[in-house]
Amino acid sequence: QVQLVESGGGLVQAGGSLRLSCAASGSIFSINRMGWYRQAPGKQRELVAGIASRGSTNYADSVKGRFTISRDNAKNTVYLQMNSLKPEDTAVYYCNADISRIAFVGGRDYWGKGTLVTVSS
Repeated sequence: QVQLVESGGGLVQAGGSLRLSCAASGSIFSINRMGWYRQAPGKQRELVAGIASRGSTNYADSVKGRFTISRDNAKNTVYLQMNSLKPEDTAVYYCNADISRIAFVGGRDYWGKGTLVTVSS
């Protein structure tokens, strides 16, 4: 009974910015790692950015310096600020989280349904 809901996708011009949000809800004891993945048509899903519970981050080389991942633990929410967007950033972006639903039990991955980001040239 855990749900991840993404929002903030849309159509932007190259060079523009967009901010994605993902809120986790349901029976949650704790949220460990959170991250954003993306998948373009005909391509495999790839990691865009990840963030640990205490804030350490990692990024795909293709987005370093342009994207910033952050989280608000009090709101069970992860964000992805995307700046200097390029047409090659066009994809469905998926939220992912490692969530423990029960105390003293390890977590497992949950996925959102995705939000489409389209960057025009």
